[in-house]
Amino acid sequence: MSRKRLVEAAGAIVLRYPKGRRPQVLVIHRPSYNDWSLPKGKLDPDEYLAAAAVRETMEETATIIRLRHPVDRIQYPIPSGTKRVAYWLGTATGQRRFRPNSEVDRRVWLSVPSALKRMTYADERQLLEQAVTLPDTTPLLIVRHGKAMERKHWSGKDQLRQLSSRGRRQSKRLVPLLDAYGITELDSSASTRCMTTLAPYAKAKRLDVQGWATLSEEKAKDNPDAVLKLMHRLIRQTAASGVPRAICGHRPVLPLMLEALGVPARPMLTAAVLVAHLSPDGETVSVEWHKPRV
Repeated sequence: MSRKRLVEAAGAIVLRYPKGRRPQVLVIHRPSYNDWSLPKGKLDPDEYLAAAAVRETMEETATIIRLRHPVDRIQYPIPSGTKRVAYWLGTATGQRRFRPNSEVDRRVWLSVPSALKRMTYADERQLLEQAVTLPDTTPLLIVRHGKAMERKHWSGKDQLRQLSSRGRRQSKRLVPLLDAYGITELDSSASTRCMTTLAPYAKAKRLDVQGWATLSEEKAKDNPDAVLKLMHRLIRQTAASGVPRAICGHRPVLPLMLEALGVPARPMLTAAVLVAHLSPDGETVSVEWHKPRV
């Protein structure tokens, strides 16, 4: 007897807000199924779910999005086992030329009532109904730096310790995850292993990384109150501006960083990411945890 397997997939409920009109949602028609549904698709090897949601939306609709609040997951049987699909609320940030194909031959923006009437699947209609009730939030990502060289193999100052080869791979894999949330502000401990973790994304997006000695292991140990003060400031700035931000820190400092967000501390692997969705007044509405893919 063949073993049934779980297939992971991701998708998005993409909304836009035409001036002076109610929100519209992006839906697709798939000729092979003759259905109307939300954009979604299976993960590539070692791909983050959030990154897959953005990539699949782009491939199926030619629409560039950034993710906002997570929505529920749904699952359903397929011939090989079960497919489980994670969804996010998404915002359209750009548009390329749509080319109909054998997988998706139509892509349309519909008002929410019209979409609910046209969409084929009840569970996806429920997701849309949930998505339009979600609060307006801004993502703030807390990143533990990638795997660093062992201290016993490093003869220089610890603040200058480099990422290992695995850590460098981890930092590159973070690029599509940070991009999925539209990160445009980058902050970090001033230590090399933290700054380098964000460097591939910064290079790809032509951004600067603001280094903070306050967030280093050495400074944080002596002055934890300064860590909390800085974090509260960055949280307020992120929430007030609506500009997504990522902050990279060290394992011993992460509990303080999470405390500032009102999130209970928990162990984070190297290159793991917490996504905190902030309300306009800086409260953490919900959180996501993303394990490293390397």
